[in-house]
Amino acid sequence: MIEWSEADLAVRDAVRDFIEKEIRPHVDLLETGQMPPYDIVRKLFAAFGIDAMAAEALKKQLEREREPRDPEQKSSGGVGGLAGGGMESMVPVVVSEIAGVSLGVVGAVGVSLGLGAGTIMAKGTLAQKERWLPKLVTFEHVAAWAITEPESGSDAFGGMKTTVKRDGDDYILKGRKTFITNGPDADVIVVYAKLDEGDPSTSSGQATDLRDKKVLTFVLERGMPGLIQSKPFKKMGMMSSPTGELTFDGIRLTKDHLLGETEDTAATGDGRESARSNFVVERIGVAAISLGIINECLRLCTEYAKSRELWGKPIGDFQLIQLKLAKMEVARINVQNMVFRTLEMARAGKTPTLGEASAMKWYSSEAATEVAMEAVQLFGGNGYMAEYRVEQLARDAKSMMIYAGSNEIQITHVAKEMLRG
Repeated sequence: MIEWSEADLAVRDAVRDFIEKEIRPHVDLLETGQMPPYDIVRKLFAAFGIDAMAAEALKKQLEREREPRDPEQKSSGGVGGLAGGGMESMVPVVVSEIAGVSLGVVGAVGVSLGLGAGTIMAKGTLAQKERWLPKLVTFEHVAAWAITEPESGSDAFGGMKTTVKRDGDDYILKGRKTFITNGPDADVIVVYAKLDEGDPSTSSGQATDLRDKKVLTFVLERGMPGLIQSKPFKKMGMMSSPTGELTFDGIRLTKDHLLGETEDTAATGDGRESARSNFVVERIGVAAISLGIINECLRLCTEYAKSRELWGKPIGDFQLIQLKLAKMEVARINVQNMVFRTLEMARAGKTPTLGEASAMKWYSSEAATEVAMEAVQLFGGNGYMAEYRVEQLARDAKSMMIYAGSNEIQITHVAKEMLRG
């Protein structure tokens, strides 16, 4: 795939029309947090029939899972079976177009569907999928995905202090998660926690260190006793994305809230496994988001270079301005080619490795940040003013260097995979 197909371009044009009518007029309200992004997402789903398609796809998927089958057979990938079927390119087209205008709208969908609903689809029992997915895939309900903690950002598993203890047939959940996208408003929350068995479990008779304890995955629901969802944080960028802290003050969870309803890692995989697969999805998504930011910067800068005059001629006539625009175009081509490669892999039934996804995330987020900062510079004093929007793009782009794992950690993943090879 070396270019977008005619179908992709038709989707892109329809999304752009939606953006002009439903998102751009509300950017200031979104950026100040006065308007959460969720109703806009629901309008988007309704306008393109995404909610109906997702509901129908999920219905068929669950019907297949109710039928007797080979225990070795796995559930098809994707949320509600939406992956594949020639629809792979629709997602990056929609993501990149919206990301250049309101990154929070993209964040709300990506976390709710890709991480929240996606984890339930991959690890949940049939009963759990029937319980939570119907309202999630249509975006009637919003999901959050909670792994990051106040003292364990990059060391997500080793530094994890949120724990669950068995109490009869139930579990008691205690701890905190922070920087959680959709956290303040989520109806459903996927939470990772260490199983604190409390008894010595090593051959030496010493208790297992908390760093090495088993990670389990639970699903919480809004309004549970002991669940505290904070107000949205004030942030440098991604301000249209509600981000907050979750506190678990001794929440009692019955076994049907444990994803897979078993602690047997041979059957469901340790929580680390599902989280790592989600890291790949997240990091691939950053490339599509970065492409959207770069595209929007290029559009704004090209228009400005043609219209802004200095010493009697458009600033686009000056070589230094041309150099900035040319570098932006090179960044666009490189990041777009990364997205195209991922689409080709998806159509061949392949998924990038964690190292490859980390490389994509690292490069694309740095490229988007450099482009956005150069856009501010190209606009001069106007670029520093919120009215011209490039300052918003610069703030949003910078967040991508931290979001889904800091770029320093991505470098480690890339290098470790190379050295293992």
